[in-house]
Amino acid sequence: MRKTDKKMDNSIRLVLTEVCERALQEHKGFLWLTHLVNYNQFPNSLKIVCIFDTDDHLQAFLSSSGKASLHQDIIRSLKLINIPLNSSPKLQEQLVCYDTEEKCLNQHNGNWALRLETH
Repeated sequence: MRKTDKKMDNSIRLVLTEVCERALQEHKGFLWLTHLVNYNQFPNSLKIVCIFDTDDHLQAFLSSSGKASLHQDIIRSLKLINIPLNSSPKLQEQLVCYDTEEKCLNQHNGNWALRLETH
């Protein structure tokens, strides 16, 4: 990873930590989030994965206004650090995906490194 990539990764991590802290307070069952990126294809390769505790909590979240709220918080935070995001709503929607601890435990025996390779 190049020095500029490390700086960008650190900036992303910092703003997403703030998003995570807000989401922990606002969304039932939300646990954590992470980002995946290939800096050779940045910013198009950037993906944010939001993790909930159970499938039931995730389904309730996805059918509520919380999804739009969290998504906009992520977009707004990334724009604050000048990440050039595609303006297409469809492409912005693909930026964020969701998963659960329950599914990781059942499908990958709790191995998040292996599970995140599929995102």
